[in-house]
Amino acid sequence: MMKAIWQFSVVAAATFVSIPAGTTIRGAPQAQNASAAAETARPASSTASPASARDGQHDFDFVIGTWKSHVRRLQKPLTGSTSWIEGDATVSVRKIWNGRGNLEEIELTTPAGHLEGLTLRLYDPEARQWRLYWANASQGVLTSPVSIGEFRDGRGEFYDQETFDGKIILVRHKFWDVTPKSYHFEQAFSADGGQTWEANWIADVTRTSDEPIAPSLSAEDRNRDFDFNIGHWDVEVKRLNPLSGNSKWTDWKGTGEVAPVWNGRGSIAEFELDGPTGHLQGVGLRLYNPEAKQWTISWANSRDGAIGVPVVGEFKGGRGDFIDVEGFNGRQIFVRNNFSKITPDSCYFEQAFSGDNGRTWEPNWLMTFRRR
Repeated sequence: MMKAIWQFSVVAAATFVSIPAGTTIRGAPQAQNASAAAETARPASSTASPASARDGQHDFDFVIGTWKSHVRRLQKPLTGSTSWIEGDATVSVRKIWNGRGNLEEIELTTPAGHLEGLTLRLYDPEARQWRLYWANASQGVLTSPVSIGEFRDGRGEFYDQETFDGKIILVRHKFWDVTPKSYHFEQAFSADGGQTWEANWIADVTRTSDEPIAPSLSAEDRNRDFDFNIGHWDVEVKRLNPLSGNSKWTDWKGTGEVAPVWNGRGSIAEFELDGPTGHLQGVGLRLYNPEAKQWTISWANSRDGAIGVPVVGEFKGGRGDFIDVEGFNGRQIFVRNNFSKITPDSCYFEQAFSGDNGRTWEPNWLMTFRRR
C-alpha cells in the first residue's frame, strides 16, 4: 500500500544528457578509488550475518555537506570490458527529518556526457535499515528497484535486484573508509547470484564544505508549475479514515518547508504535523519528466521511510491533478491528488480515493497552506 494519507511533496526534475544508455547508475555516485576494483572477483560470504539491533539513524550523518568526487565508470559492465571513463562531480547533501533521511544531488561531467541526479535516503526505524532511491534528471522518475541495507563496523552495504541487458542481476552499493573529510563509494554488479562482483562505478569523495550548497531557482530551462510552493508554510490538515464509512474528521496542524532541487527543476518538501494520534513527519519528491511533460510525486513518512506508488499528472489552468492505481486494504483503488486555489501566499491540497474505478471519489486528506 502506498503512503497515501500521509503524503508530501518534493520536486525533482530536469533535462541534461545522461550517461550512455545501457549503463545502470544508482545510488547518487560518490566515493572510492581504483583499489575497489580488486573486489571484482571476490567470492561472497556463504553465510549472512544476523541483522544488527543497533540504531542506525545517524549512520549517514557523515555525508552532510558539499563534496568533490572523482569518478571512474566502467563503460560496458559484465562484458569483460576493462575500458573506464573518468570524470569529476560536485555532490551536495542536505538533511531530512533531522538526519533520519537525506537528499543528495550530484552533477557529473565525463567525456561520455553530463549527468545530473539525486539520491533520496530514508531510514526505517523498525527494520533499522536504510532505503536508497535514485533519480536521473533526464528522466525525472525515481527508480523502482530500491537499494536496502545498513552500516556495520563503519562500512555501509546496500543491495537490490534489477534487470540489466535483459538479465536479472544483483546490484551492490558500498561506503567505507569514512573520515570527516573523505570516504569511498563503489557500485558493483553480480550476474552469478553474488558469488563474484564486478565494480563499475568507483569514486573518491573529498569534503569541500560542512554545509550543503544552498538551494536555488537559478535554472532557466525548468518547468515552473511547482514554483509557487517554494518556501516556508503553516499548514492545517483534516484527515478522514478512507473508504470506511466513517464521517469523523480529525484536525492536524504543523509546518512545511519546500526547497528547490536541481536549481529549481525539482523540489523537496518536508512536513511536520501534530494531531489527535501524535506527531507525523513526511517528505514528498516531485520529479518532472521533460519528455512526457508530466510530474511524478512520491510520498514517504518517517515511520517506515518507504516511498509509495507515485501519483502522476500535470498542471492545467492553474490546477494540478495527479492520479495512480494502487493497493489499499487488499483492494485495488484509484488515488487522486490535486493542488488548487493557488495564490502567492496560499494554496489548497486534496487527496481522494475511489473504490469504483473513478466513478465516485471520497476525499480523505485536506491541507491548507499559508505562507509564513
